[in-house]
Amino acid sequence: MAYQPLKTIMQANYFGSVYCSRHALPYLKQSQGRFVVISSLNGKTGVPTRSGYAAGKHAIAGFFESLRVEISQYGVSVTLIYPDFIKAEIRSGAFGPDGKPLRKSPVREAEVISADECACLIIKAAGKRKREEVMRFRGRVGKWIKLIAPS
Repeated sequence: MAYQPLKTIMQANYFGSVYCSRHALPYLKQSQGRFVVISSLNGKTGVPTRSGYAAGKHAIAGFFESLRVEISQYGVSVTLIYPDFIKAEIRSGAFGPDGKPLRKSPVREAEVISADECACLIIKAAGKRKREEVMRFRGRVGKWIKLIAPS
């Protein structure tokens, strides 16, 4: 894999979240607020052609799961969101395993959720201060299947 696209992915997906959180944390402690963190189903399990993306999303999940424990004494909660594919143009710029743009969406676009549905699920989970929200049935089932049949 080419390193520059991987570095770009980690800078945006992981370090972007970490840097923002560092600056928000003092205010969230004062208000007993909450972090609502967007990961991905790829933050739960890797999939072919998405190694760099999955690495960034796993890193986000690991960081915020640890942070949750560290800041719980201040009344600050962390809700990790694991959306399924969302109807968006972002896949048009996705990188393949060779570091080059894919140019073609690898998902069945007719099966993705709308941005509105995704937003409603995020707001509902955040309002309940849920620890995590895995948005689709296949994601909820998939995390259990992975335990018994990891490959």
